[in-house]
Amino acid sequence: MNPQQKAPAEFKIHFQDEPELTVYAPGRVNIIGEHTDYNDGFVMPCAIDYGTAVSGKVRSDSLFKVYAVDLDEWDEFDLQAPIEPNNNKKWTGYVRGVVKFIQEKCPGFTQGANLVICGNVPLGSGLSSSAALEVSVGKFCQIIGDLPLSNVELALIGQKAENKFVGCQCGNMDQLISALGQADHLLMIDCRSLDTKPTPVPKDVAVMIINSNVKHDLVSGEYNTRRQQCEKAAEFFGVKALRDVSVEQFKAKEQELETLDKDVAKRARHVVTENQRVLDAVQALEKGDLAALGKLMGQSHASMRDDFEITVPEIDYLVELAQEAIGGEGGARMTGGGFGGCIVALAPVNRVEKVREHIAKHYKNRFGKAETFYVCCASQGVHKL
Repeated sequence: MNPQQKAPAEFKIHFQDEPELTVYAPGRVNIIGEHTDYNDGFVMPCAIDYGTAVSGKVRSDSLFKVYAVDLDEWDEFDLQAPIEPNNNKKWTGYVRGVVKFIQEKCPGFTQGANLVICGNVPLGSGLSSSAALEVSVGKFCQIIGDLPLSNVELALIGQKAENKFVGCQCGNMDQLISALGQADHLLMIDCRSLDTKPTPVPKDVAVMIINSNVKHDLVSGEYNTRRQQCEKAAEFFGVKALRDVSVEQFKAKEQELETLDKDVAKRARHVVTENQRVLDAVQALEKGDLAALGKLMGQSHASMRDDFEITVPEIDYLVELAQEAIGGEGGARMTGGGFGGCIVALAPVNRVEKVREHIAKHYKNRFGKAETFYVCCASQGVHKL
């Protein structure tokens, strides 16, 4: 049963009542543009057909009673009292944080509700289960409170909850694509202006996600360290964010920065070149040039491995295997924050089985664990069911 059906069914079981509203927000896979979002840069994700559903009903008081189906855990808090973290249960931070920052924008929002949350985005996979949770809860609140908040504002509230309440200094890409995704399209997002450019997924091209089943946890330091290094680099160039540094400008001062701090120079090189790769990828897709897109994805992966240093051996091997099976007809790269999670591959539909078989034949032999293979559709962003 998918989350859209499961959430209302679970609501009936746990609250002995009919839900009056179900909202669904998708996870995402990023095709290209990694760690560029918090540098005010460019990204090109798509919403996927895995996500999080919230089913619920308003109460006559100001309590939020929340049941997380996938974890079999409850949380309860009062919207008329200060909303504080529940440090024993990390997932509650995404819910409480969103409600807290909705109240910051709409102080009159104190409407209580009973709600059930369930999803099918694999946790710790780099497919944005947290953004799907934040955006679905935000949309649920917006509808029950009839609040004047756009989907873009809900996305930014979700990001703020993750930054300020949960403690992960993520950018805004994950929440924006979960809120704004379009069926059958990748979405190029300018993370500074929030302008979007939908780019159709070419006909007969499959979006494959292969989960290494190496779990990551972005709150644990490395992600925040990378962000600080990028900020140092922006300071060195005298700009607001690395978005403002062209490849030529970077090359002109590369050696000087390397002398000061080799790691900071490497992180900056990744972000500056990755921004350019996203812009080039849009052009490749518009021409239907899968070979050019594949090369850009390959360069992106090498940059994440060598300059941003966020891949792990399992991920590097999956990319290598996928690329061998795809040949020159597409590409593969790590996707998500790094240190585990998934790779994404784009290739003609007739290559899917070859990729699946090639990875199944080799990956487990080397690492002793099996991959999980998904073929995804580019899907609509958050919506009421």
